[in-house]
Amino acid sequence: MKITPFFENRHPGPARIAILMSGAGTNAEALLEFERATPDCGFATAVIFTDAPTASRAGKIAGRFDVPLAALDIRAFYREHGEEAISLVSARRRELREEWTCHLRNLLKPFEIDFVVLAGFVPLCNITNDYACLNVHPGDLRVTNEDGLRRYAGLHFRPVERAILDGKCELHSSVILAQPFRGSGKAEMDSGPVLGVSAGIPVELGGFSLDELQKIDAARTPGVKADDALRKIAAANLERLKTAGDHKILPPVTADFARGRLGSDDTGRVWRLAETGWLEV
Repeated sequence: MKITPFFENRHPGPARIAILMSGAGTNAEALLEFERATPDCGFATAVIFTDAPTASRAGKIAGRFDVPLAALDIRAFYREHGEEAISLVSARRRELREEWTCHLRNLLKPFEIDFVVLAGFVPLCNITNDYACLNVHPGDLRVTNEDGLRRYAGLHFRPVERAILDGKCELHSSVILAQPFRGSGKAEMDSGPVLGVSAGIPVELGGFSLDELQKIDAARTPGVKADDALRKIAAANLERLKTAGDHKILPPVTADFARGRLGSDDTGRVWRLAETGWLEV
């Protein structure tokens, strides 16, 4: 069986990465703390980029860790081009996303990046065509529906809500190799190879029964933003999962990726090189 690494560092020294982030940046901090504490981790952060320079903590994190900062406000970019929303529901907005991504590409180019880590980065963009992009996700992406689609794919609170409503006892974070997208990106979302999955954390239902939470979900109005007990419970579990899931699995997977210890075989199965040899992820 032949296993081909996803990445091979072809120059001396650690692989150079860009961390892309949009909000609080706790995943970025976890990566940078791991890098500082692990001199042989195999990667070095060359730049932090944010699409939300005023709303995110990117500037503070870059200053704390003495890493260059690059920024391109996506909402301001869309407004300057006559669009108030950034969702990819129209051809015009998708066209603007490609233009914005071109600017992002030019900002990253001087830093000679080897690959990218999406650490709480919100906008879909096809920088995935330029670099391998690792992404951390709050759900176990090994689990599929009867139709073969990933059960816990999706944005924001929904993967955690779905796991709770399915009666799962534990929640997991996954790291994937993000894929390029077309159109709205819905079909490609969370579809890449799974590179690692965190240990599980117990689900906490906040004093509610599963039946009560399922009834709350059934009573929701489609298209209306939820503000109910299920959402609050999902948000609390998601916050716990960031610390005990995202922060635990993203740094070591990034290190394994940088060292060429993650690869796939001819069938697409993902393997990790351990001391005892290649083990299936």
